Amino acid sequence: MAAIGRFQKGDETFYAKVVDGELYKLIGDVFGSPSFAKKPTPLKGVKTLTPVAPSKVICVGLNYADHARETGKPLPKEPLIWFKAPTSLIPDGAKIEVPFAHHRTDFEAELAIVIGRKMRNVTPAAAARYIFGYTSAQDISDRTIQNGESQWARAKSFDTFTPLGPYVETKIDPHDLTIQLFQNGQLRQNSNTSQLIFDCYKLVSFISTNMTLLPGDVILTGTPSGVGPIDSGDRLEVRIQGLTPLINTVK
Repeated sequence: MAAIGRFQKGDETFYAKVVDGELYKLIGDVFGSPSFAKKPTPLKGVKTLTPVAPSKVICVGLNYADHARETGKPLPKEPLIWFKAPTSLIPDGAKIEVPFAHHRTDFEAELAIVIGRKMRNVTPAAAARYIFGYTSAQDISDRTIQNGESQWARAKSFDTFTPLGPYVETKIDPHDLTIQLFQNGQLRQNSNTSQLIFDCYKLVSFISTNMTLLPGDVILTGTPSGVGPIDSGDRLEVRIQGLTPLINTVK
């Protein structure tokens, strides 16, 4: 497998391999050993969904040293995790809706891990065997609420606050990827996953010691420095090396 997406056509929801813009339906369990249709699916009427439908979205805070510095917070000694509501997920192309116009609301580009097998208490050395792949994400954050509360879930779980996709790339090394965010064509965030304090395998292992992870679960690995406010009409593009860009607009 390579780039895998989730799509809807009429009443049918299906996974497909994406090759040169064409979709080849998966036959069988996407997290098992699926095969693929030999002929592409006609694209007319096909809608792109989030690439997975997770039971939970787990976030990691302050996982780039430069972002910790810009927030004025000390580096964590172990991964700082919390949950975002799965109802906050939106696909590539969907609109981010800001609920409170008078609040500061920020973009945050992130590399997302997608779990492929049920797991618990897995070592970092074994973590790769349980990862389905990687995709792009944003952790949209209402800073006004976040700065007023000790818990971050409410500030980050509004509907539309987690753009994800468009596809999961199953054949990629996550340890040295450029990660960027463009706001209306202007580069705002520019870093590399080599700068993660806790890399993807360490994160998966650590989280698995605290809870069971299920196929399709999503882990947002943290955002680099350069976060900033969004405004209605903005076009936000997450570009991560080796992944299809994730593009959303704001209203």
